[in-house]
Amino acid sequence: MTGPAADRLLRAGNGDAALLYLWLLRHGRSAAPDAARRALRWDGVRLDAALEALAQLGLAEQSAQPAPPPAPPEPEGPPEYSAADITRELEDGRSGFPGLVAEVQRRLGKILSTAGLKSLFTLYDYLGLPPEVICLLVSWCVEEFQRKYGPGRVPSMSQVQKEGFLWKRQGADTLEAAEQHLKRLATLRTREGEILRLLDQKPRPLVEKERKKIAAWTDMGFGDEALRLAYEKTVYKKQGMDWDYMNGILCLWHKKNLHTLAEIEAGDRPRPVRAGAAEPGRSAAPGEADARVREDLERMRAFMKKQREEGG
Repeated sequence: MTGPAADRLLRAGNGDAALLYLWLLRHGRSAAPDAARRALRWDGVRLDAALEALAQLGLAEQSAQPAPPPAPPEPEGPPEYSAADITRELEDGRSGFPGLVAEVQRRLGKILSTAGLKSLFTLYDYLGLPPEVICLLVSWCVEEFQRKYGPGRVPSMSQVQKEGFLWKRQGADTLEAAEQHLKRLATLRTREGEILRLLDQKPRPLVEKERKKIAAWTDMGFGDEALRLAYEKTVYKKQGMDWDYMNGILCLWHKKNLHTLAEIEAGDRPRPVRAGAAEPGRSAAPGEADARVREDLERMRAFMKKQREEGG
């Protein structure tokens, strides 16, 4: 032991630190701390405190302290429930799962298979959705499925499970939140039909990407006039309906905080040109972007006027 090291230990007055330092000198600085714990008959707390004291005195490396155990890996998905798991839950008199199974089977109008029971148990056990929320979820899925594919058709429990994961991500995991979520979904369903008519589209079930876009436009706060203008600009540019192109127009307006026809008209109005660049008050040359914007707005006004006249 060097003199400076001895001086530090004496000034610290820490007997455990001194004893551990002597052990490390005897067995080498790279010796495993766990071996010191066993040799000195200490518990882990006492060893950690002595190591920390030595590290503060500069007589041991911080890395000499035992590393905490690695955290268990996060599960990548729901567990693989076995038939025995389902049977055990169904036979548990304290569980609410048997009653949920009976109600779900009633709403679906069929007996659930083992795979269906596993999907239902995933919603109940893994996602932790209350039975009331699961019942609302199943009813919504049945209603949507029949709207798309006709009366008497019902979804599989794997499809219900998929929608349940979406509800969970969107925070609809309590009865109150689920009821609010259903109100929003019902509003969007009505809005989908209105927007299809606005875009000169025939009534039809929307594909998922179209539904997401209409939901986003609704959440952004765009009204009919703004949507119709974006549609006309899309047709003018693409010679037909292009959902991605129209979505790009609306996202750009939303980024600029332009949501009504008046805001869009004011926001897309060409900036005054500098003196010498063009005569004040004169429009931009035909073919320029600003001229196209004005043409689109004029066409929109004509369309809305025609709609009012036809409606009257």
